[in-house]
Amino acid sequence: MVPTVDANGLAIPAIGLGTWRLSGADGQRAVETALEVGYRHIDTAEIYGNEREVGAAIAASGIARDELFVTTKAWHDHIGAGDMQRAAEESLERLGLAHADLYLIHWPNPDIPLGQSLEALADVKARGLARAVGVSNFPALLLEEAIRLSPAPIALNQVEMHPYLSQSAVMDVARRNGLAVTAYCPIARNTVAEDPVVVAIAEAHGRTPAQVALRWLIQKGNVIAIPKSSHRERLVENLNVVDFTLTADEVTAIDGLSRDDGRIVDPDFAPSWDD
Repeated sequence: MVPTVDANGLAIPAIGLGTWRLSGADGQRAVETALEVGYRHIDTAEIYGNEREVGAAIAASGIARDELFVTTKAWHDHIGAGDMQRAAEESLERLGLAHADLYLIHWPNPDIPLGQSLEALADVKARGLARAVGVSNFPALLLEEAIRLSPAPIALNQVEMHPYLSQSAVMDVARRNGLAVTAYCPIARNTVAEDPVVVAIAEAHGRTPAQVALRWLIQKGNVIAIPKSSHRERLVENLNVVDFTLTADEVTAIDGLSRDDGRIVDPDFAPSWDD
């Protein structure tokens, strides 16, 4: 059983399926397979262009809606007043859902006042289009400002996070404010498979390096990991990370892999704010 993470009062499965670059019929099959093998948390976004396929997979699964957790996101040019609400409605139409469980600002936009975006985001929640709201790709200082300005509770911040990018500043803000952090690209595009530190720990536990990286994340307590895969074997592997525990020394060793140039993903849109 996958544990849940508390995100400012919202329970979210600690392992979900990331769907960036899963599209078309192959993408739909990947989501269908994930649901079949036990995933109950699916992460998508309007910019991914796969919300219809995700929705079709959910419908085909026959799983009760209240057993699923679905996250989607508004792209950075759709986060102004009115635009955000329309974007949410259009996402839900594509997904075939009455509401999302979590709706996020995908990237901050320096050309749209943050307060305006957060008011629109809160209105999405007030209209019943999402159970909860949050942000994505917000650096620590901007996250603190968002928490201060938002009329609705911020559930989490979704960021790139893996052994080479610890997001320690973001994690500090999140913990102090009761937020969760969702880690995308959590196994660093599987570069962990070649890391001697991670490989040694994996061998000690009879696990794969990817499983160790995912366990390192969810063992933090307030982190949700959303690895992506379209292969059944890997989907099962990524889900099965709750029945072993890393030692304190192993956690410290993996913590030590983080570096200033650890980012793997080249963002399509980079915010102007820096920590």
